[in-house]
Amino acid sequence: MLTLRKSQDRGYADHGWLKSFHSFSFAGYYDPAHMGWGNLRVINEDRVAPGMGFGTHGHRDMEIISYVLSGELAHRDTMGNVETIPPGDVQRMSAGTGVQHSEFNHAQDRLTHFLQIWIEPNALGITPGYEQKTFADAAKRGRLRLIASPDGADGSVTIHADARVRAGLFDGPESAQLALDPARKAYVHLVRGALRVNGRDLAGGDAVLIEQEERLTLDHGQDAEVLVFDLSA
Repeated sequence: MLTLRKSQDRGYADHGWLKSFHSFSFAGYYDPAHMGWGNLRVINEDRVAPGMGFGTHGHRDMEIISYVLSGELAHRDTMGNVETIPPGDVQRMSAGTGVQHSEFNHAQDRLTHFLQIWIEPNALGITPGYEQKTFADAAKRGRLRLIASPDGADGSVTIHADARVRAGLFDGPESAQLALDPARKAYVHLVRGALRVNGRDLAGGDAVLIEQEERLTLDHGQDAEVLVFDLSA
């Protein structure tokens, strides 16, 4: 079964310096029909104004992935990490017993556009951790590249969660298929462009919630960038 969630149906918050779309209930946006999907809890599409950002704040017991689309995101945390995340990099922060961090757009002339993703962990109270890896466009072109997994397979970042995240770029005749376990859930988030997912047409910001399906087919892309989540039920 496939359920289409249109981009305009997401929650939205405009804080001036931050404009954010919420795929699931978050902060001031509450929708009991969209509290998460499987163990996927948050996808926020954030645009951070030049010279602005999130001050130091805390997290615990959550796997947090940052996926930068344009601009750069500066990160600092209480584990001692001081990093810059450019497009193509995937950052994983395991909050575990608790971590404080800040995220900023230090550029004075451009927005930082990124996805903030939270996945519920499969163990509580773990030691906080950090990982950041680069996934070149060529590795995602016309295929679904594994970027996060429980075992770090294929060079992906390691998340402490029963989930796998794949990223792909599709245009023109490029297509991909992925076998699904009908006992699990899947979620497709189209970051940008246009794409057909199991015969459904998606535009940028749209998503498909999937359950009890055996195969995922992606085709008819038009400058498409997509994330595919394999999730516990």
